[in-house]
Amino acid sequence: MPDQVSLPRAPRIAKALLIAGTLIPAAVFAADRNPPNLEGIWTGGTLTPMERPAPLRDKAFITPEEVAAQQAKASERFWAAGHQPHDVGRDNDAFIDDDLVLLRSGQTSLIVRPATGIAPLRPEAEQRRQIHLNGVDSYETMSQWDRCITRAPTEIFPVVYNNAYQIVQTPTHIVLSAEMIHDTRIIPLDGRPHADSRIKTWAGDSRGRWEGSTLVVETRNFNGLGWIATGQTAGRVRGAPYSEDMRITERFTLTDPKTLQYEITIDDPKYYTEPWTISFPLHRDDSYVMYEYACHEGNHAIELILRGARVQEQKK
Repeated sequence: MPDQVSLPRAPRIAKALLIAGTLIPAAVFAADRNPPNLEGIWTGGTLTPMERPAPLRDKAFITPEEVAAQQAKASERFWAAGHQPHDVGRDNDAFIDDDLVLLRSGQTSLIVRPATGIAPLRPEAEQRRQIHLNGVDSYETMSQWDRCITRAPTEIFPVVYNNAYQIVQTPTHIVLSAEMIHDTRIIPLDGRPHADSRIKTWAGDSRGRWEGSTLVVETRNFNGLGWIATGQTAGRVRGAPYSEDMRITERFTLTDPKTLQYEITIDDPKYYTEPWTISFPLHRDDSYVMYEYACHEGNHAIELILRGARVQEQKK
């Protein structure tokens, strides 16, 4: 009887798993067999401004005592913003988050890089921003949020209401759903390449991976048609553009069972002089309920804004 022939074992890196009909190298999961569980409802509303205010320009952080002193002023500014004389205002007060506070860390701006706390807009970005903010010739110059399309590509930037996000997690995918307009991204974690660069979308093409206990999501393939920030709370950044070549890197780090530190770096050389980073915490809230966001239901805002602009033009 002939001797048995022992076949050499295939190296671990060459093994593969057949998951959901896709051949995926086992090595993709080898280093991250036990990633943290990010599933749940997370909220991220805050009164901390996007950019650092001029009086605090040299202070990245303030003391707890200074946070307490600034809180009342910040709340007053927040509520006054939509109630100026002869101003049509913003959404009905019933919809607004009335419990927003400054970040307890004392962080004086959501922008943490560059160190100035100021978004590094190129002159071209500022010029385009003014066209966007003053654009009442056509709906096409209005934001993708005003038009009820999406809040992508920066749907996690804090706004005045609906600052909730749901994460669903599997070994091969992360699903991130925002309450506002119900933007939902399905993010593969299996190492597949990005989609063909000719495919452009509002939300771009996202791919995720684990770096230790941090979820890293890289997104590209944007259509370049919208604004980088659509909410009033973005201040000077609201209305700033982004290009098709923009790349975004997000990091989600669970610092304790109820805190998910969020960081987003925007790299778009066409409109910004350097990459810039925003960072703030998301808080787990198991009692929060995400309801339908019927953006177009009864929404006459764009029609009335454009009609009002035509009336003003006739008076000139």
